[in-house]
Amino acid sequence: MTLIHYSDHAIIEGLRLNSDFIIKYVYKEFFPTIRFLVKSNTGYDEDAEDIFQESLFIVLKKLQNEDFELSSSFLTYLYSISRNLWLQKLKRKRQTMQNQDDLERYLSSRETSVDAHYDEHEKFKLFQEYFDKMSPDCQHLMKLFLTRMPLREIAQEMGYKSEDYAKTKKYLCKESLKKLIENDPRLQDLIA
Repeated sequence: MTLIHYSDHAIIEGLRLNSDFIIKYVYKEFFPTIRFLVKSNTGYDEDAEDIFQESLFIVLKKLQNEDFELSSSFLTYLYSISRNLWLQKLKRKRQTMQNQDDLERYLSSRETSVDAHYDEHEKFKLFQEYFDKMSPDCQHLMKLFLTRMPLREIAQEMGYKSEDYAKTKKYLCKESLKKLIENDPRLQDLIA
């Protein structure tokens, strides 16, 4: 059985029409390339499927814009989206592993007494209590900064017009949180 090959234009138009046949074709034709990308960079089959589906979703979203024009081959376009998504995922995974390593080192250090653990835990609970009271916008912004996402990407994610605005907004959110915590009498008890 010979497989029909569709042009990039036919694929784009088929996806715009939400053709099940074209979606299946894209999966059969291009998924192996994306799976190879992910698996050759410490990923698994499940990761590859997730990345492929996210990438296809992004493509479908972009195609809703009538002005969309493909400036490369469809495979190159899909591959670059998949590659960027996978690199972001790896970066977040490394950051999480680094945070866990830091926490394990902290908890296993001999100088840290039980009292110090208790105080740190209470300070964290206080921080969490006030963090939860912040606006959802501030919470999301602070979480993005904690993942060390580049400022440009944070501005895009948050829908801000500039990186400077993102930086200023982060500063205001952080200062607001700091003041709330510093004015709480429970903090004074923990410091004393």
